[in-house]
Amino acid sequence: MTRIGGWPLLRWVLLLAMIGPSVVNDCEAQPGDYPFLGFVRAEAKKLRGGDQPSGSLEEWNSARSALRARLLEAWGGFPERPCDLQPRLIETIPRDGYRIEKLIFQTLPDVWMTANAYVPDLPGPLPAVLCVHGHWREAKTSPHIQSRSIGLAKLGFFVLAVDALGAGERGLSPAGNEYHGEMVAATLLPVGKPLSGLQVYENQRAVDYLLTRSEVDPARIGITGASGGGNQTMYAGAWEERFQAVVPVCSVGNYQAYLGAACCMCEVVPGALQFTEEGNILGLVAPRGLMVISATDDSHQFSPGEARQSILAAAPLFGMYQASRSSPVHTVIKSPHDYNQKMREAMYGFMTLHLKQQGNGEPIPEPAHETLEPERLRCFPGNTRPENWLTIPQLAAREGRVLLAGHESLKSRNAWGPGIAARRAALDRKSLGGTAPRQPRVLQRTLEETGLERIAFEPEPGIQLEMTRRPAKTVPKPAVVLLLNLEPEWPEQLGELEQALRAAGGEVVVLSLRATGSRQYPRDRVGRAPDHNTAEWSLWLGRPLLGQWVLDVRASLDLLEEIHGKSTPFAVLGHGSAGLIALCAGALDERVAHVATWNSLASYVTELPYEQQRLGTLAPGIVRDVGDVPQLVTLLGGRKGTIVGGVDGQGRPLSREQLQAAYAFASRQSDASLLQITAVLPVDELARRLLVP
Repeated sequence: MTRIGGWPLLRWVLLLAMIGPSVVNDCEAQPGDYPFLGFVRAEAKKLRGGDQPSGSLEEWNSARSALRARLLEAWGGFPERPCDLQPRLIETIPRDGYRIEKLIFQTLPDVWMTANAYVPDLPGPLPAVLCVHGHWREAKTSPHIQSRSIGLAKLGFFVLAVDALGAGERGLSPAGNEYHGEMVAATLLPVGKPLSGLQVYENQRAVDYLLTRSEVDPARIGITGASGGGNQTMYAGAWEERFQAVVPVCSVGNYQAYLGAACCMCEVVPGALQFTEEGNILGLVAPRGLMVISATDDSHQFSPGEARQSILAAAPLFGMYQASRSSPVHTVIKSPHDYNQKMREAMYGFMTLHLKQQGNGEPIPEPAHETLEPERLRCFPGNTRPENWLTIPQLAAREGRVLLAGHESLKSRNAWGPGIAARRAALDRKSLGGTAPRQPRVLQRTLEETGLERIAFEPEPGIQLEMTRRPAKTVPKPAVVLLLNLEPEWPEQLGELEQALRAAGGEVVVLSLRATGSRQYPRDRVGRAPDHNTAEWSLWLGRPLLGQWVLDVRASLDLLEEIHGKSTPFAVLGHGSAGLIALCAGALDERVAHVATWNSLASYVTELPYEQQRLGTLAPGIVRDVGDVPQLVTLLGGRKGTIVGGVDGQGRPLSREQLQAAYAFASRQSDASLLQITAVLPVDELARRLLVP
């Protein structure tokens, strides 16, 4: 896990710091200790077990192009035309042998990057280094960043230290210094713009800015950072070929080592294990200079051994170019997770060799220096940041509204209807990673004296679930209602609905979903995300938990169909976050005659971080490729839907008027006799509605 030091004032970041070591060490646990972990590890091995190295430069060039295409797809694409940088110098601070400039520039329309430039008192053009930060509290102004920025400046490098999107001065509040992960960065997932990709693009814009400076030699630019900044360094260095020297610190391992650990959302490339491993990402740097610095006492996924696997995989790719100094360098330093003086000195020697063509790459002693108080380096001290400053959730909401305008432009049923099949296919394959059951099989059936039957089954190899059913006694062929719930406790409302359904002669089936309830990872919560780690592992696989949960539902329908026959009407109700599972399952499986949601999320689009929601339900690109929650409702086609209540992205109940407005698109597209949208519905009435085909 990327360590987060010095964040004691932030509740969720303190939580991250507290759980970090124990969660990370779980990476060394045996799969049997937690079945879902064993499952995701086995899936990853299947995906990457057959990888073969490229045998020639021609073969690698072809693979390289394909890899870049897949990365760009995973990141949601980059703008075809960059916006004007509109750089603004805010203040200059004279220092001994250099000056510090406080500046901002535009990376996307109305999205501003805060930065500090360290400019040597030397004639140019000079080599330059982009310094990106990890998860330390003060971001670009932290002592870690200041020390290496000053050291490089005193050695004759132009340095640009920047704040990552959502961190430092670019957090949710003007005071800044907030954590940009968990359910903050998660707001970007549904619109298909993961934070890992936005960081790459913004670091490209930082290079664009460097090239506007007369002091900078455009042919001699490097990048370095540690922890989450090392992750940025690796991806930006791999993607942006204007970087001639790339030095990621305490960040390189391999993707499979992430499975079992907690990492920041900014490090996740959705579906990466579908098409590559980290060694090939390092290989994209070739034949430019690459130094990987590892710490002996780092977390497992960043440990020297895990890093070595990726470096060994990348080394032959560098060798194909037969360029001088093209082999990747692996430097291991006895240290915990850090970017300490020894690491900096190793970086100085490497940058001097590759950007100045001086020395032999050996460490260079760090020049004496003094850092400033972090507040002194802020572009907007205190609460002086402009009021119209875009945060991560606001950027995501802006993108979401643009996407929804395209969906909602198809207002008539005639315009929307022909695309339903294509949207269902996109939902299944692109958003959810495939939901067709994989040979579900019954493991055990047990009938209790109370009449409750327990069925243990495998929806796919490696996953064991249980569903309970209480067969109806009075109706020969009853309607079957499947109830879904993701929370640890069974809501009182669902208990009342169970009783009402049985009293009305229906069969009630309760399905336990993977990685929830008694099967939930014991240290899964990070900040606002109760299922943070299991959801992230699933994203690496290209199989979001939402898709896996839909598969669980469809597998249970297979088994229930064997019991009841093919003509049995099935209804699926999802409570809270599980409402999204019910909607997706109903959209993709026409055996579901009726879908109901109860107090569920009404829209993925939010200008604030998600609260009381599940990270696992935020499928990458679902708003872009399919639509928002109301569009999911329309995918039911001519089948019944019931929306009882709803909440916004922060879990706040919607009023009757807000609910009707939220689902206006679904109301226009659906037959009023099939779709009911109501803020409140008595339990008995809901039960009767569910039992009518």
